[in-house]
Amino acid sequence: MSGYTGITVDREALIANYATVAAQVAPSGVIAVVKANGYGHGAAEAAQAFVDAGAEWLGVADIDEGVALRHAGIDEGVRILAWLHAPDEDFRRAAQYGITPAVSSVSQLSAAADSEVPAVHVCVDTGLSRNGAVESEWPELFETAGRLARGSGRTRVEGLMSHLSNASRADDLDQDAALQRALDGLAANGIVPDMVHLAASAASIAVPETRRDAARVGLALYGLSPFADRTSADLGLRPAMRVTASVLRTVPVRAGDGVSYGYTWRAPADTRLAVIGLGYADGFDRDFGNRVSVRIGDRTFPVVGRVAMNAMHVDIGDAEVHVGDEAVLWGDPANGDPAVEDWAAAVGTINYEVVARVGRSVERRTS
Repeated sequence: MSGYTGITVDREALIANYATVAAQVAPSGVIAVVKANGYGHGAAEAAQAFVDAGAEWLGVADIDEGVALRHAGIDEGVRILAWLHAPDEDFRRAAQYGITPAVSSVSQLSAAADSEVPAVHVCVDTGLSRNGAVESEWPELFETAGRLARGSGRTRVEGLMSHLSNASRADDLDQDAALQRALDGLAANGIVPDMVHLAASAASIAVPETRRDAARVGLALYGLSPFADRTSADLGLRPAMRVTASVLRTVPVRAGDGVSYGYTWRAPADTRLAVIGLGYADGFDRDFGNRVSVRIGDRTFPVVGRVAMNAMHVDIGDAEVHVGDEAVLWGDPANGDPAVEDWAAAVGTINYEVVARVGRSVERRTS
């Protein structure tokens, strides 16, 4: 039987991770973040697992992602929050599909009100410098929100949010203090939001003071650690993604032969290579070559040569590896699989990026 080329997502791990995180941040709630195709795990499938685990809120980057979840069957009993919007965003779609936008400016707030969106969250910038109104813009934004509330009342400011930099505990607490100033500014205009949220995965664990009413948790729900010095197992989490590829062919090479583009690796001795069908077109960095290993059977073997568009090479030596065998790129180290963190470290990045970059063209299935 041939090995499987694609991603297997452990649904029970997703459910267990949600329960672990929810217990840890209680009495704060959890907004389960499924943006970027569920951090590469499949947005609709991850969202349904989290809803089945008890999630009442899902977080996405934009309204398009929220609409896709509705089309995938996430009903309007589950709230969806979207926080990045194009300059010409049509907020009528948010009203149509029951998506709650986070607004970062007077123009966005006014557009949402004109579109009769029932509720919005006000997003303020407390130091990340990404989206959110900067502090000099708060008086006009908060006054506009108050005026709308006193007027038709069709659009209610339900929440207040910001996003931490995770630069240090002191920086995160400074941002929390800035969020409190924003909360006070809204109160001065007659608005007391039902829901205040700031912390994501890292701060929800390491800086509990920033949890507020809810934590927007992404990475941890997928069983991955946001910390360089603490593993998933340390946090009681189970990595949900397992990436595997079938061996397409084996190739003998002689000592001194170069392999793949640019000959960044030459065989130090006569050996055999296994070719597996995943490459940079699928989201696997060209520079993984010569830096990472895969597991085939009960042994690990190095990926050698530059990763190509649709393939990579594995030095299998004289091991009993055959066409159709399954190579595990990463999975749960508790099961003996390579860790995605090893792949991230190999190219100087973080586990977030490695899992999120795996392309939509790569088949995904749940187990």
